[in-house]
Amino acid sequence: MRKWWPLVTVCLGTFMLLIDVTIVNVALPEMATDLGTSFSSLQWVVDGYALSLGVLLLGAGALSDLYGHRRFYVGGLIVFALASLACGLAADPALLVEARIVQGAGAAAMFTTTFALLNSSYQGRDRGVAYGIWGGVSGAASAVGPILGGLLTEGLSWRWIFLVNLPICVAAVIMCFRTLRHDGPAKRGRFDLAGTLAFTVAAGALTFAVIRANDVGWSSIKTWGLLVVSAVALAAFALIELRTPYAMFDLRLLRNRSFAGILLAGLLVNFAAFAAFTYTSIWLQSVVGLSPLQAGLTGLPMSICSVLASGIAGARLHGRSPRLVIGGGMLLIGLGSLLSGVLVHAGSSWPALIAGYAVVGLGVGLVMPSLASSAMGAVPHRRGGMAAGSLTTARQLGYAIGIAVLGTVFAARAADRLGSTEAAHAVAGGQAGRLAGQIPSSVIHSAAAAGLDAGFFISGAVGLLCALAVFVLVRPAPPAPAKKPELVEVG
Repeated sequence: MRKWWPLVTVCLGTFMLLIDVTIVNVALPEMATDLGTSFSSLQWVVDGYALSLGVLLLGAGALSDLYGHRRFYVGGLIVFALASLACGLAADPALLVEARIVQGAGAAAMFTTTFALLNSSYQGRDRGVAYGIWGGVSGAASAVGPILGGLLTEGLSWRWIFLVNLPICVAAVIMCFRTLRHDGPAKRGRFDLAGTLAFTVAAGALTFAVIRANDVGWSSIKTWGLLVVSAVALAAFALIELRTPYAMFDLRLLRNRSFAGILLAGLLVNFAAFAAFTYTSIWLQSVVGLSPLQAGLTGLPMSICSVLASGIAGARLHGRSPRLVIGGGMLLIGLGSLLSGVLVHAGSSWPALIAGYAVVGLGVGLVMPSLASSAMGAVPHRRGGMAAGSLTTARQLGYAIGIAVLGTVFAARAADRLGSTEAAHAVAGGQAGRLAGQIPSSVIHSAAAAGLDAGFFISGAVGLLCALAVFVLVRPAPPAPAKKPELVEVG
């Protein structure tokens, strides 16, 4: 049993950092009421963490290779714990958002060292078992997040979704020094600081532009100015990565059509499958009237179907072309989102989500287990770590951009029905109760449903277009070599 303690140590950090992506969703209405947040601030509570985790992941990986994986993991745990404490004690929305961004930086330091720590702790069959358990823990975090968030928010306070991280971080830090191998002296090398800064500015400016459009509109010079900044920073990032010998991402990998298609699927899968969750959770609590726990439990059909599909895919589809598995999964995700958009209307409640969630879950179960292995299999072995890191970065960026885009669409559609941008932001931001007595309940329900429908239809379209791109870009798997007949010795 002693040999599995390094795995437990790594899984503790992984579970925490992944659960914090989704645990906040069911707590957003309570945060909005307690802190009096604006709609854009509420978006940043989710996006600040996902964006920080995504843009810093590759850079953190390069630094951990230089200065030691255990050191970086422990440092990430400490940063994550302090930021969680700041989140739990935040007295205003600005401090909460800032703490979430720092929390994402700590999560990036932890997540980027995961595979290296497991590789240094296990060999052979044990390594395969460790990766399997780690994958199961990662999947469970997404499923448990909304339920645990509902329990803590309903039973204690939304602040405890962050404060609960503290004892886990303390235990994980102690276990690091007792179970993980010492790093040894730091290695010589250079860090791609310019590339990291350019990529951070590009992703941050794009997300900020989309969220900012809620307040100032798409025609505003402020919105377009941020979009221009993002485009310039992205071009600068490309030039830097092409010229530096210490690039954190080798752009030549994108010449590989299969890898480009898989990376695109990584970017869009979280957008199509999960971004709408934030707004369905707000709708279920603020408009329909469910408790945080009840809202969290509505995601169970997706989780159950995802686990079932993942198990079937592992047993029956192993070795099949990633074009079919990932493309088929994205097709299901797109259809499931469209189904939710068709079923949700002004008089709907939580049952309208179940069928669409189940279909999306089947698609997620096909896509997620295949993405990492397909990405690493599509590039040279020496670039496997870079491929895995860039895929995780793409997934988190896709989630952050999805939250921003769907929030803008939700608010715009709700404003059309309500005739007021301020009222629309109250509905989208979990404060529909403030409108009681001012706007008829039926109008509020209609406005919220219109916003959700638009979000689901966009998510569905993204899923279908991504499926088409995967079918076009990802090359079919080469045929397996014919096995020579074995001679059977008799006697």
